[in-house]
Amino acid sequence: MSATTTAITAAKSCQHHHHHHHPHILHTRRHCYPFTHPSISFPSSSSSPKNLSLFCQNNPNSSTFSTTPMSSQHSSSPSSSIDFLTLCHRLKATKRKGWINHGIKGPESIADHMYRMALMSLIAGDIPGVNRERCIKIAIVHDIAEAIVGDITPSDGIPKEEKSRREQEALNEMCEVLGGGLRADEIKELWMEYETNSSLEANLVKDFDKVEMILQALEYETEHGMVLDEFFLSTAGKFQTEIGKSWAAEIISRRKTKPSNTGN
Repeated sequence: MSATTTAITAAKSCQHHHHHHHPHILHTRRHCYPFTHPSISFPSSSSSPKNLSLFCQNNPNSSTFSTTPMSSQHSSSPSSSIDFLTLCHRLKATKRKGWINHGIKGPESIADHMYRMALMSLIAGDIPGVNRERCIKIAIVHDIAEAIVGDITPSDGIPKEEKSRREQEALNEMCEVLGGGLRADEIKELWMEYETNSSLEANLVKDFDKVEMILQALEYETEHGMVLDEFFLSTAGKFQTEIGKSWAAEIISRRKTKPSNTGN
């Protein structure tokens, strides 16, 4: 039996004693995530499940296995958490395609967009039945799958159902990197709530998604002296909440009265 086969067999045995996610991390790192692995070898005395359990808990060279106590098994290990956050770096590095397609130089990233949506959720006035903290969570999760699939826009010609399927598959993959558990389940729930527009919070964040986009469009028009009608036309009449409607109206009013800009 090769050393690799031995390691994978041991990992499967170890999952009976630790959180169930580790084999998924092995798979995810190997196929879609740029990590290398130290070779894993077990002392001959560790062949029994009892000794292997102790090895998984205590061997400092076994980076594949969690050192998290069983009492904390519903929390991600430090290794899984950092893996997940490193994957999310792509949200900071990936530029929003709509702006690229319109020739904007140095456009905002996916993370930039979600951050200002979270701020919108933070400063929005109280609405009966709406949990603002949940809105903030939805805002920072709603585009998270784009870390893997990228920013898919209408101009790509991909049907809405296929876009959703790709994003859900990517989200599941990211949650495997995180290690599953309660936090991963929460991320999936928040994402699906937004995707299906199935709550008052999702209604509001959907509006903020459009408000943030037209505000950014106005800022690029002002900065670059260009006209970005497409973004205003595509969102017109699609706001679901009074806050969304009033904020959009304010942006449109400012657009009508802004001074002309000859561009850079």
